[in-house]
Amino acid sequence: MLNSMKIPRKLGWSFLMICVSAAIMMIVFFVNITMIRTSTDQNNLSQSIHAKALALETGLLRQNSQLRGFLVTGDASYLKSYDEGRDEYDRISAELEEQLEDPAQRAAVRKSREETLAWRSKWGDRLIDRVQAGQRDEAQAEVRAAGKAVLVSAAVLPLRDVRDAQVALIEKNSKRQETAIRSATTALILGGIALIGIAITLALMLSRMIAGPITQLTSVMADLAAGKNDIAVPDTARGDELGDMTRAVLIFRDAAVAKQAAEEANAKAEADQKMVVETVSTHLTELAGGNLTAEITRDFPGDYAAVRTNFNAALNALRGLITSVTQATASIRTGSSEIARASEDLARRTESNAASLEETAAAITQMDGRLKAGATAASRTVERADQAISTVGGGRAVADEAVQAMGRVSESAKGIDSVIEGLDKIAFQTRVLAMNAAVEAGRAGDAGRGFAVVADLVSALAMRAEEEAKRARDQLSLTQADIGTAVDAVQKVDGALADISNDVGQVHELLATMAADNQAQSAAITEVSTAIGTMDQATQQNAAMVEETSAAARNLAEEVSVLSEQAREFNVGDVPSATARAAPARFAGTARPLPAAAISALIRPRDSADGDWQAF
Repeated sequence: MLNSMKIPRKLGWSFLMICVSAAIMMIVFFVNITMIRTSTDQNNLSQSIHAKALALETGLLRQNSQLRGFLVTGDASYLKSYDEGRDEYDRISAELEEQLEDPAQRAAVRKSREETLAWRSKWGDRLIDRVQAGQRDEAQAEVRAAGKAVLVSAAVLPLRDVRDAQVALIEKNSKRQETAIRSATTALILGGIALIGIAITLALMLSRMIAGPITQLTSVMADLAAGKNDIAVPDTARGDELGDMTRAVLIFRDAAVAKQAAEEANAKAEADQKMVVETVSTHLTELAGGNLTAEITRDFPGDYAAVRTNFNAALNALRGLITSVTQATASIRTGSSEIARASEDLARRTESNAASLEETAAAITQMDGRLKAGATAASRTVERADQAISTVGGGRAVADEAVQAMGRVSESAKGIDSVIEGLDKIAFQTRVLAMNAAVEAGRAGDAGRGFAVVADLVSALAMRAEEEAKRARDQLSLTQADIGTAVDAVQKVDGALADISNDVGQVHELLATMAADNQAQSAAITEVSTAIGTMDQATQQNAAMVEETSAAARNLAEEVSVLSEQAREFNVGDVPSATARAAPARFAGTARPLPAAAISALIRPRDSADGDWQAF
């Protein structure tokens, strides 16, 4: 097929394949780059929101710690830091609320602001006013009596929910980004390898299909130009421009060979031909005069020896034929009448057989069509069974990958559990240190009150960390149990797919056997139908030939009489003369006219008799 394709089309298809492959690689790479850019933008936004939420928490803790420092020391520098933290919180909370798109997260920021304003009104600003009014001891006593109520946990917790949501979103986008990077890298590597492979393959194919044959044809043409006419011309069956060139070179070679042979044979053939023509012309002149005893006795060259032998044999045969014709004409007239009657009866029986064969051929053709339809349906069913086997095999492979992935997730969960246990221990040790710090602050008296407040906050954070670690461990245990259940379910699905694959394989074998049987039956019926069709055509031809034979037999008797008269004109030597012509036989039936083909084959016009004998 490729050898029949024109060279410009081969080159066009080659460059088209390279361009299509490059376009596919670029499209895949562009899609992955777009996904990476989108994930990066979303991560930047999430990190900005996370940073602002963390800044709000820091501002709240700063206000709380500076309030406690001012209550303990009465130093006005704490008020300056308190005011800066309050202003920073108000500014960032407004910016964060405008930046957030999730209604739940925006509501969390508003809730944190409301709790912050309530804390300022109830504790922060009011206690500062009392200290400035000279009631610092009373304010300190009120704080100690309030305990955890003076903390800003109610305002901090909504901000932590916002931060947790952004952390989850960052992790999700990071995974998408990593997946896109891997896909882009894979597409780039595979696309490059594919382009290189296609280019090398096309280069080798074009070199083998175009450059190589051109070089070989050039060598052949050089040999032909040097006079070597016995060389073989390759690639004459190709359908492209190279095939046209090779066929033209083949014509040149054949013409050169024929010219050389003709030049060598012409000289010898002319001399031999002249002698043979003169001898044959002399004897044909005698034969034209009716002398059937004029045989050629002169020796002819090797190429014309058969002419002498055949001429003498033909002359002897003609002499015997004329004698036999003269003697057999009476018998032929009698036999021709019997042939005519038998031919008419045979024609009627042959026509009846032809009709029966035609009906049989039609019935077998219908059977052949139904068997072919059944074979086609069985073949399609086998193809569908093959597709089902492939689909089940793919499902089993996916199930195996799912089991392996769940096993890896279970192992990762065990590692996370050990990390959570370490965090729990760290939180516990932090609480112990906070308690020790509170004890030391109590021993220090008024000088350690600020440090005691900080120790309380650290202890509260440590307790919060222990609670979160416990929740994470519980959630991880549930996840591990769910993973085990999922692994069992996937393994059951894999077993079911294996059973389905075996059943489909058995069905496939049965259908293949049915398809093979149907095809064999269809082939046999086709052969029978072809044979019956051939018999039908032969029977119809026989009927026509019988009709022609019957008509020819009626005319044969008349032609025998004419032939007998013409045979008497020849000199056949010492042979007894033929008996007198008998009267033509009378036929019972009416003679039917012969077809034109039969008449032209059996009867020669009288005016062409001399020309036929002269040519013979």
